[in-house]
Amino acid sequence: MKTASVSDFTNGNSTKQILGFFWPLLITSMLQQLYNFADTLIVGKGLGDNALAAVGNMGSLFFLVIGFSIGLSNGFGVLIAQSFGAKNYEMLRRNLAATIKLAAFIAILLTTLSLLFLPNALHLINTDEVIMQDSLSYGYIVLGGVSTSILYNVSSSILRSLGDSKTPLKAIVASSFLNVGLDAFFIFVLHTGVEGAAIATIISQIVSSVICIRRLMRIDFIKLKKSDFKNRLSLYLGLLKNGLPMAFMNSITAIGCMVVQSFVNEYGVAYTSAYSVCGKYNNLFMNPAFTAGNAMSAFTSQNYGAGNFDRIREGLRVCLKIAFVAYLLLGSLLVFFPHTLATFLLEGEEPIALAVSYFPITGVSLIAVDFLFVYRSGVQGMGHPFIPMCSGILEMVMRILVIVLFMGSIGFRATAFAETAAWTGALLVNMAAFYRFLLPKLSKEGRHSKMTLKGHLPTLKKAIGQ
Repeated sequence: MKTASVSDFTNGNSTKQILGFFWPLLITSMLQQLYNFADTLIVGKGLGDNALAAVGNMGSLFFLVIGFSIGLSNGFGVLIAQSFGAKNYEMLRRNLAATIKLAAFIAILLTTLSLLFLPNALHLINTDEVIMQDSLSYGYIVLGGVSTSILYNVSSSILRSLGDSKTPLKAIVASSFLNVGLDAFFIFVLHTGVEGAAIATIISQIVSSVICIRRLMRIDFIKLKKSDFKNRLSLYLGLLKNGLPMAFMNSITAIGCMVVQSFVNEYGVAYTSAYSVCGKYNNLFMNPAFTAGNAMSAFTSQNYGAGNFDRIREGLRVCLKIAFVAYLLLGSLLVFFPHTLATFLLEGEEPIALAVSYFPITGVSLIAVDFLFVYRSGVQGMGHPFIPMCSGILEMVMRILVIVLFMGSIGFRATAFAETAAWTGALLVNMAAFYRFLLPKLSKEGRHSKMTLKGHLPTLKKAIGQ
């Protein structure tokens, strides 16, 4: 059976398997962030701080749409991974066929709604008129091509659920170099403005999607037949039951970020530019722990499907260690080198000073979000997406509450404390849920093991001559 580098996490050394899955996935995520950084750098240096603010201003809106599709893809991927762990390939194919149908419908829906409501959304977050036109130009192109992002998210999520982290890496390597090259070409050679950066993003996403889909088509046990697409409504509802809470979690988080963005925008373009760059660094420095969370999700889903609950606990220990090491290294950079980080992407004195006040606060509290990714992914992998969705609501509330109460008194630093409060609250909820769902399974597994051993005692005694 041709498996094309899929990985079965239900047997073998947990640490070795997770690290083998983690490193290609980490490089993939870092490349995604680095080409986002390159995009920011090229836009900022080539077009100025106002253009940078316009592109950054679209960040929360773009995440509202793309985050929804990522949540759906990850939710669908959990069920595919559980089927793979249980070696139920017929159910896996049916889940895959239903995922394709749902993804196509959602792509059309999100594209239409995004384009219709973009101007209203930009006004809703108090976009400065100075950057409004650039925000619209960039937004229409990126959101108009949102189906390319959905296609990549779905195909890469399916590959990760099957234990393949190498193919998404190959896809991102190719698309990253292409994206950076096209960015520079469009902006410095053709002088297209922010539109060029948007077009480069769409083209690179098409390339990454094609690479992932070609790999999926080479896996024998998921080759689809017509009968796989003839599914009952209950199967689609099952996928949506697992995917929608995760999608809403991301969208709720994005709404909280949009509210913060709205408050920030009221203080002028310098605040908008600084907040955009701070968000870039947050995303970059969260990446190793976020990747550990993805590894935790795939590892948990497969072992939950196979009933190997003790291995889930082993996976947790490995992923938390990865997240802690990442915190020590990257949190230290935010605390001890804030000015160096700020001046790398910003030019104006005011936005640099604002970013310098932000970084040490999030550097200290980064451990909360790093551990959050691991525990939340474990809860999702066990098929309980509702709790992470509730934690997303808590994140939104905490962000908004801190901004409303403290933005007027402590200024830009309130945005950093808002992140800290949101991360901490969500972490506590997901930690409690993880142990609540796992411990009964471990207890049941332990009782089963004791009963099995007791039943075999006479045979064992006879074998050793007692």
